Amino acid sequence: MEERGVKTLSPREVRNILNADNKEIVDLCRRASILPKKNSKGQTYFSYDEVKHLREIQKAAYPVEQKTSAVAGILASIKNMENTLSDKISKVIDEKLEGMDEVVVELIRCKTDNETLKQKIIDLNKEIYQLKNDLNSYKHVGLGLYKKKERHVWE
Repeated sequence: MEERGVKTLSPREVRNILNADNKEIVDLCRRASILPKKNSKGQTYFSYDEVKHLREIQKAAYPVEQKTSAVAGILASIKNMENTLSDKISKVIDEKLEGMDEVVVELIRCKTDNETLKQKIIDLNKEIYQLKNDLNSYKHVGLGLYKKKERHVWE
């Protein structure tokens, strides 16, 4: 397409050259301060120099956008990996702790039984002490006979 001796390109040719859709071309035109022109038939066209300038703007803009999308992709991959690891670790911990509830209940029961037995030992030791005192209160008098000693209050 030529308009007054100047090499011009149609929007379709510009899309093919820039490998971009209309939205991206509009964005590039805004960045480059380029307003598309219309010929006598009302068709939009771009000059060769304008498309060359649009291509330079595109090359300058895309590395940043590609890096941004690459970083976003890496972050998404890391997040996905983190979630996968968390799920796997949680599953392993749950499997290892399965049955621990019963162990804890049994441990508490054993501790309670142990405290009960300790108290029984204390009570039995008191009873043994009293029985020894009672036994020591008898005096052997001969022929297998024993007589209880009189106990005084101060003893």
